[in-house]
Amino acid sequence: MRQVMKIAIAAATAATLTLAGCASTPTASPQPTDSATTSAPAEEAVKVGMAYDVGGRGDQSFNDSAAAGLDKAAAEFGVETTDVAAVAGEAESARAERLQQLIDAGYNNIVAVGFAYAASVGEVAKANPDVKFAIVDDASEASTGDNIMNIVFAEQEGSFLVGAAAALKSESGHIGFVGGVETDLIKKFQAGYEAGAKAVKPDIKIDSTYLTQPPDFSGFGDPAKGKTAADGMFQAGADVVYHAAGGSGAGVFTAAKAAGGWAIGVDSDQALTAAEDVRDVILTSMLKRVDTGVYTFIKSIHDGSFAAGPTVFDLKAEGVGYSTTGGHIDDIASQLEEYKQQIIDGSIVVPTTVG
Repeated sequence: MRQVMKIAIAAATAATLTLAGCASTPTASPQPTDSATTSAPAEEAVKVGMAYDVGGRGDQSFNDSAAAGLDKAAAEFGVETTDVAAVAGEAESARAERLQQLIDAGYNNIVAVGFAYAASVGEVAKANPDVKFAIVDDASEASTGDNIMNIVFAEQEGSFLVGAAAALKSESGHIGFVGGVETDLIKKFQAGYEAGAKAVKPDIKIDSTYLTQPPDFSGFGDPAKGKTAADGMFQAGADVVYHAAGGSGAGVFTAAKAAGGWAIGVDSDQALTAAEDVRDVILTSMLKRVDTGVYTFIKSIHDGSFAAGPTVFDLKAEGVGYSTTGGHIDDIASQLEEYKQQIIDGSIVVPTTVG
């Protein structure tokens, strides 16, 4: 049986964070009856601490997908888990301290959700060589090591498919893209989206904007900014807007509802997770199976198959894809599947950079 436990830890900013975890109760080892009879020691519990990016559990997108993988592994393997979230605008040192505090609290396997943890993971992993780490969305030199699994995705491939869907469904020949923070990672989403749309309609008009610039990562958790950006696109004539902006995507959905247009979600099937009043305007979502990546890491810890280095989740591995909830793209499904197969067999090579 797993039971909920809470551990309070202090962040570098002196704010108090709550660690809410799921714990399983180990069975005590029986005492030996004499010097010749001893029992085997109880197996050490697998404990996993997850550090979310800005927005945390409940963002209906990227972090929630990671949480789903954590919860699935906890239920299936009986591991103890706990989680904490980053704070918008915090210093790099706060992220490193958060990871170390999870370790100090007894969590000997750590998942860092998001590329913003790259330097912190590299630093803390070196200081704790017996702890196993996974970082989502980064395989840079800063976050590589003998005890680090790098969980990365072919975001451009899934984005190509929803870009094709946007172009096929657009009546105005004008679509948009809203990125949370202008980083190389989010540009992969934009590059794939634009390539997919242009594969369908070479002359399609595509607006794009980013909500913030590094090191300001608040663009992943600001629905008001997301709404303002999407409002401008709809007012300019776009009728489909795709977001890769985490929690800010909620604002994109609100804007689509008000404009009578379509929105495209990201990471999770957002037609199932977004606020109920906007679900009907979500044309599709680019599925990025962060849950699969997190689950794979924890499973590797559980069964002893952990391997450091990049593990890539692409279309062929079903690490990315698109959702069909609502039936809005049923009429173009065959076309999207043709594009999907061409990407898998290499006939289409999707760009990872814009321009």
